[in-house]
Amino acid sequence: MRGLDEATMMHLEKPLLLYDGDCHFCRRWIIRWKSFTGNSVDYAPFQERGGDFPEIPKEAYEASVQLVTPAGEQFRGAEAVFRTLAYAPGRRWMLWAYQRIPGIAPLTEWGYRFVARHRRGGTSVIFTRWLFLRCLGVIYLIAFLSLGSQIKGLVGAAGILPIAPSLDAARTHFGLERYGLFPTLFWLNASDAFLVGVWWAGIFLSTLLILNILPALVLALLWALYLSLTTICREFLWFQWDILLLETGFLAIFFAPFHFLPRKTLSSPPSFLVLWLLRLLLFRLMFFSGAVKLLSGDPTWRNLTALAYHYETQPLPPWTAYTMYHLPEMFQKMSTGVTLFIELGVSFLIFAPRRWRFAGSLLFIGLQLLIMATGNYCFFNLLAIALCFLLFEDAVWPRRLREKFSPSEGEGCPLPWEGSGGRRWPKWIVGPVALVILSLSFLQFSALFRAHVGLPRPAIALQRLLAPFHLVNRYGLFAVMTTSRPEIIVEGSRDGSTWLPYEFKYKPGDVQRRPRFVAPHQPRLDWQMWFAALGTYRENPWFLNFCIRLLQGSPEVLALLDKNPFPDAPPRYIRAVVYDYRFTDFATKRAEGSWWRRDVTGLYCPILSLHEK
Repeated sequence: MRGLDEATMMHLEKPLLLYDGDCHFCRRWIIRWKSFTGNSVDYAPFQERGGDFPEIPKEAYEASVQLVTPAGEQFRGAEAVFRTLAYAPGRRWMLWAYQRIPGIAPLTEWGYRFVARHRRGGTSVIFTRWLFLRCLGVIYLIAFLSLGSQIKGLVGAAGILPIAPSLDAARTHFGLERYGLFPTLFWLNASDAFLVGVWWAGIFLSTLLILNILPALVLALLWALYLSLTTICREFLWFQWDILLLETGFLAIFFAPFHFLPRKTLSSPPSFLVLWLLRLLLFRLMFFSGAVKLLSGDPTWRNLTALAYHYETQPLPPWTAYTMYHLPEMFQKMSTGVTLFIELGVSFLIFAPRRWRFAGSLLFIGLQLLIMATGNYCFFNLLAIALCFLLFEDAVWPRRLREKFSPSEGEGCPLPWEGSGGRRWPKWIVGPVALVILSLSFLQFSALFRAHVGLPRPAIALQRLLAPFHLVNRYGLFAVMTTSRPEIIVEGSRDGSTWLPYEFKYKPGDVQRRPRFVAPHQPRLDWQMWFAALGTYRENPWFLNFCIRLLQGSPEVLALLDKNPFPDAPPRYIRAVVYDYRFTDFATKRAEGSWWRRDVTGLYCPILSLHEK
């Protein structure tokens, strides 16, 4: 680095500490150093040095901090930090240790260089946090809107799985323990009115989060509401995106700033620790998704033929899946290999230097966009992309976008426990939360690789205690690829001889109906019908309840369907027929207009009637 000229040094009455003005983490440290030294050290950012030091280009700085003494001496990195702190009473021992104790200097310089090279991705995320939280608000809004249109038919008093009898049974069998085993606000009230009220409250709070109003408090309330719904909806809200939203939403509570109304200035920087917990969540999501596929022993993943089946057998394929299914076998194998490579290999780039981390994020986002283009997976892909945003630093985003929407960093108005550090959660709260999350994550990795031996009993007890809250979860869709597509067609009859089918809104039924895009909305009943077809009716007791509601003519349940063949009165009999569905070839589709061909395989369950045993 070029030195300062004597004329410039003559004007320095105190040591001058220069730092990278783009580094918010460094800015916070400088503010604290100033308070430690009692203003005996001046400080200025590189980007604001103006004409005082025109001969020093910003690129010349290899570290974030540079100390210039009145005598013209220049120090960088950790030594600059320790020499600056030495101006404060009682802190000279740090410089003494740096200079006298063998090994301290190279160790601290190595640590400083590591932080300096990675500081942007880990700390300068003011706008990135703003963008992430707005995306999370939109995802919460989608989740509540999608669920609200179905909630009464699924778990209302006249729905498939009414919540009141389930809560009464839990109250009888578990006593006070029920509150920990089944955490839900519906212990207060299990009526349909309260159910709808929770839905509207979720929509309202999601809108507040999008508008950046009371983000920390709103996120806590949204998490409590969605956890309550997940608990009482059981089979209809047990999907991986539901628990991923809960886990992400919980960490976001401690990632969000404290303020009432959005402001353009004086926003506190986000917690570095919580940022990395969210990145660890993304790593577990991606790595687990690839690991379970190979650890399951499924041959289709190991011989790279899984995607040759997937497009046809996935729960709700859109019309694009029809085209993808007919692509050459070599393409299917290559795309399967790329998927496994991104999920398993690229996942480790999350912990790499920032340029590699950015590249990994782009690959993750590209994978999620391809999945969105060929499947219907609710808000899952949107949530994964939002987590990928956290791998970027603020400087990646366009400056105009940052200046228009994002607040700038500053010290802010401190809370009582924060002193001059800004509006954030105190360390005595974030620290224990992080310790719990890391402990549960370690247990999840142990379970993934079946390494249960030697795990401490308190850790296992903690996992069992917190399991109902879904703080840390195991992920991995399609660990075992389905190679056939059984479909349940529900039919009704008045006389037992003429059967008319009930048509669902989105799942395959009519072979000539074009497969549709429905994401980010999730038709929960349609999805459950796919899982039910992979098992038996005894393994899916909700299915019998569904058939009973059809026999009763429940309006709430019938609203979940696209076509009711008995609009005047419910049928006397209900049966469920299993068909084997396959995509047609292009020639058949052009000639007959059929997207599917199907062959009957038998009854799914006995014929049901309310009037006969």
